[in-house]
Amino acid sequence: MDAQVAQNARAEAYAAPLDTLDMSDPARFQQDTIWPYFERLRREAPVHYCPDSPFGPYWSVTKYKDIMQAEVAHQVFSSASQLGGIQIEDQPKHLDRPSFIRMDPPRHDEQRKVVSPIVAPMNLARMETLIRERACRILDNLPRNEEFDWVKRVSIELTTQMLATLFDYPFEDRAQLTYWSDVAICNINDPESPVHTEQERFDELTKMAQAMSRLWNERVNEPPRYDLISMLAHGEATRNLEPREFMGTLALLIVGGNDTTRNSISGGLWALHNNPDEYRKLRDNPAVIPGMVSEIIRYQTPVAHMRRTAVADAELGGQKIKAGDKVVMWYVSGNRDDEAIEAPDRFIVDRARPRQHLSFGFGVHRCVGNRLAEMQLRILWEEILTRFPVIEVTSEPERVYSNFLRGIKSMKVRIPG
Repeated sequence: MDAQVAQNARAEAYAAPLDTLDMSDPARFQQDTIWPYFERLRREAPVHYCPDSPFGPYWSVTKYKDIMQAEVAHQVFSSASQLGGIQIEDQPKHLDRPSFIRMDPPRHDEQRKVVSPIVAPMNLARMETLIRERACRILDNLPRNEEFDWVKRVSIELTTQMLATLFDYPFEDRAQLTYWSDVAICNINDPESPVHTEQERFDELTKMAQAMSRLWNERVNEPPRYDLISMLAHGEATRNLEPREFMGTLALLIVGGNDTTRNSISGGLWALHNNPDEYRKLRDNPAVIPGMVSEIIRYQTPVAHMRRTAVADAELGGQKIKAGDKVVMWYVSGNRDDEAIEAPDRFIVDRARPRQHLSFGFGVHRCVGNRLAEMQLRILWEEILTRFPVIEVTSEPERVYSNFLRGIKSMKVRIPG
């Protein structure tokens, strides 16, 4: 980030009246100028009420311990779709797409249990060889001494191939899965968004559901298999999903299998580029890779926030939350809380407690695919280090216009050779 831009952001963050701070502006995330605002909130108003925003009034929860408290109190802080769901922006009720991440127990637990075997240790062990083969093929086909887009050639390609495996989707059509993931999660106000109205989003995801229904209809009459469509078709809690719930569940699984890993692959390389001493430490000791993977996921924080809605009056961080209030847990801020994480603004490949982060959430909604995401990143970096002493990032990443995902749209790199 340009030093003047960073300086201006800090001055603005601390000059504004505290009650006017609104962390929902996607432009700040795209410009990567969010940090001084969150720093001030953690110091001065860890649970902060914003009375007016484009998304209505909401509470910002910015410190690690308060986020953890809200995460585990799912009886009070609800994820339910009918109350608005998991994003600061309410989902239009007439286009609602429920999924288990937008449910509370017990329905949440019943549906999550159906798909969790896909990432059971035995199944992960079976997938490791395949992931490694694909990572090797992708890396071996990268150009030398030539600028190219790391996001397109590596981050997207590896995760798209993995999605095709998880769904047992026709491999030659795998780009459709990435497209639907982008549709499901994009900000419709972004000029480069694939859709620009909620109705367009719904229509495109209807096409996704229709394509998946054809696979569902084949697999429901076959013996159960280890792919997500077969699991949904045979699962007691999911075999009779309503069409919109089917659509929402598919979108959740596609996004969950895509965005965390994709953006951590990109964000990890950017972090190493900006911390050459850590990059050198990694090259000298590849044994730090598993811990570095967790540090990448913390430092990048691919999901910037999760939202809950209070269903009863409660107290959080000394503030009185009323039933019906919107509560936004800023993972991206909690992961930089110096009361919970030592030197949180530093990227440290051999951090002592690397798994102490909020990027996967906590409690009943902790990311079901976290081990798969970690495994893909671990394998990729193991294979990178056997091939490339260094990968040079040649320009600042282009970031996604979103307050929900901390995504990287494009990042130009060069591999000396």
